[in-house]
Amino acid sequence: MLSDRFGRSIDYLRVSVTDRCDLRCTYCMPKDFKDFEDPPDWLSFDEMERVVGAFARLGTRRVRLTGGEPLMRRHLPQLASRLSALPGLQDLSLSTNATQLARHAGALKAAGVSRINVSLDSLDRDCMARITGRDSLPQILAGLQAAKEVGFAPIKINMVAMRGVNDQEIDAMVEFCIEHEFVLRLIEVMPMGATGKDASYLGLDTVQRHLREKFGLVPQALELGGGPARYLATPDGRSSIGFITPLSQHFCATCNRVRLAVDGTLYLCLGQEEKFELRPLLRGGASDAELEQAIREAIELKPQQHDFGRQPEKIIRFMSQTGG
Repeated sequence: MLSDRFGRSIDYLRVSVTDRCDLRCTYCMPKDFKDFEDPPDWLSFDEMERVVGAFARLGTRRVRLTGGEPLMRRHLPQLASRLSALPGLQDLSLSTNATQLARHAGALKAAGVSRINVSLDSLDRDCMARITGRDSLPQILAGLQAAKEVGFAPIKINMVAMRGVNDQEIDAMVEFCIEHEFVLRLIEVMPMGATGKDASYLGLDTVQRHLREKFGLVPQALELGGGPARYLATPDGRSSIGFITPLSQHFCATCNRVRLAVDGTLYLCLGQEEKFELRPLLRGGASDAELEQAIREAIELKPQQHDFGRQPEKIIRFMSQTGG
């Protein structure tokens, strides 16, 4: 099992298959952003499979496909099928904005994707248009319906909570997720790049207290995917609500993940600059043993915690460049 110098087991790899996205969420990517990686610098599916295979041999059991918007990468179900067949990999999941999910849900399920997370910050069409930069809500809801129909479960809804933007809709989102048996995860916005720093931060402590009281939520010990969310459940146990609090109550002491960007850069922390370039090894003839050793060396660079609280100006790259 991979472990870093602080004794944390690293069993979760997030793989960005593209830095492109068909939306421009206000907290993620500037509306006019065009500084994308050139396609020749993208890792090929063969290279991604090599990296994930090496991580799996070193004990990583969970892999999540991310972006940008991963469904913008052509033939993504083919990659998913190859990764889901790797020995040792136990869980292959996908994060998506769901605008293209209606067309791909069946193929992704057949390819071995076991779970999906869908970004949905509002149920108000105009509000979603303001947040995402286009009229996206109808497509997202269609994607969610398609995911339900092909049997994805649980389906998680990721809502970035922002003061004065969508905080008035949190109760409605809870009710929507209870009705459709989705797992809701409320997320504090992170100050990554100019977009993240400009977003209207909302700490989730008061939100959590309000939802406990209104919906009678109770602590839930059930582990749902190995991520950082702390979950509460409805009294009947049928619905769960998670809280991801990187700023108000950070979870760095239990961080179990690293991120592979589409260009082969391995980022060790969202809120620090430590990274390791794997693409030169992949294209320079490195053996599997050399690749595994490079990954071990990279994990040793993982910092103890992020600096969002003390140095919010430090991280200038956008979330889409790191891999969601």
